[in-house]
Amino acid sequence: MEPKRLYRSRKDRIVCGVCGGVANYFNVDPTLIRLAFVLFGCTGTGILAYLVAAVIVPDEP
Repeated sequence: MEPKRLYRSRKDRIVCGVCGGVANYFNVDPTLIRLAFVLFGCTGTGILAYLVAAVIVPDEP
């Protein structure tokens, strides 16, 4: 069985596809993940986490 991998989404993206990819990985609605990033973004942590994930996480094959 192939292990589950985290990828940035190509079809469910608004900025870089990080939230869409995380939602696909955890099998939840992308809107919930986006709301969580917005809430964490108010503290500055979410913005940094999103930028790091946009650089590190690869696009879907």
